[in-house]
Amino acid sequence: MFKKIIVIIVLLCTSSIYASFILIPMDAITQTNHLKAYGITYWSLQKGNTAKWLLNYEGGSFLLEDNEATRNECKIRGVTYQVISDTQAEIILEEISSPSKNMEAVLLEKAPKIAVYSPKDKMPWDDAVTMVLTYAEIPFDVVYDEEVLDEKLLLYEWLHLHHEDFTGQFGKFYGSYRTAPWYIEQKKSAEQLATKLGYSKVSQEKLAVSLKIRDFVIGGGFMFAMCSATDSFDIALAAEGVDICESMFDGDPSEIDYQNKIDFNKTFAFKDFTLVRNPVEYEFSSIDMTRKRQQIKRTADYFSLKEYSAKWDPIPTMLCQNHTQLVKGFMGQTTSFDRDEVKSNVLVMGEVTANREARYIHGVKGKGMFTFYGGHDPEDYQHRVGDPKTELDLHPNSPGYRLILNNVLFPAAKKKKQKT
Repeated sequence: MFKKIIVIIVLLCTSSIYASFILIPMDAITQTNHLKAYGITYWSLQKGNTAKWLLNYEGGSFLLEDNEATRNECKIRGVTYQVISDTQAEIILEEISSPSKNMEAVLLEKAPKIAVYSPKDKMPWDDAVTMVLTYAEIPFDVVYDEEVLDEKLLLYEWLHLHHEDFTGQFGKFYGSYRTAPWYIEQKKSAEQLATKLGYSKVSQEKLAVSLKIRDFVIGGGFMFAMCSATDSFDIALAAEGVDICESMFDGDPSEIDYQNKIDFNKTFAFKDFTLVRNPVEYEFSSIDMTRKRQQIKRTADYFSLKEYSAKWDPIPTMLCQNHTQLVKGFMGQTTSFDRDEVKSNVLVMGEVTANREARYIHGVKGKGMFTFYGGHDPEDYQHRVGDPKTELDLHPNSPGYRLILNNVLFPAAKKKKQKT
């Protein structure tokens, strides 16, 4: 009997000694590839493992179940990791749980299924989200208008909107590119698709798509949009039933005095904006700050991330995890948002306080959530039509791209009711 007890004690001690976890640090000094670290965490969840997101601990580190397969993936993908004992993990979690620390350990349970809304034959200039998902080796499906109208969004938890124009004005490229072959072909293809789907105008078809996406969010989905997809989506919702397109876009004039028919109650994020009537002006509305921020020099163009209580407000804390609070600015058709035109119930998580410029915002709509991120490419300051794509191997620690991946991963978190 005594020998059996000794054997049990030895087995328990041995188990305790060898039980271990994989810690993926996300601070500025240790981690060699922040972007692929998200892909490792997503991959581990896909394999049926659980993980913990250690908010505000070493830049928002990840604590994964230890196994040889995960170690090998970290080595293959060039992600820095540390194997720690269960005792070391307990010490870390105990530190995080202290009321005096603005930290939290959030359980990640299931990898969200991801859809990217993008035309199948998209133009050569790149989409930052598609690029970073591919680079991080996070799988996604491409959907477009047919799939959205056919209720295929019900198959997904997370949706990214490619740099789309949901107003039916073909990106407001008319002024500069109306004779360009790619613009002519893009317009023709959009009109043919609208006809095929039973709509007489592209603007009507894009509105129908916008309403389906709205319903996806209201029903509990997570939506992430960048650049022109942010404001054009809200404009389309606000202009439901109102013709705001000039004749070169839809074959007939816009409605007289359409500005006064806009319903701001229908939007997700923006209010009190003024639409740009001029069809040759490369701008949708007063929401965008691109022309209002010309005094900001490139060398001084940064925005700051806000700090939230990790224990009380885990969602915005997750969305702002980074190894720096100061992120390089970058331009786009919609670079940023006029703070005065952002609804009061929407969180401004990244901003330039000097000119009341919101760069990164988040809100709740129905049972779902949305995040809008201004700008085109976090590592290409002023991306132009036809420019080569960004090589993310040159930017594996990009703070701007980390914000995108925060949004990809946060739907995996076990849901807690937000307290503030």
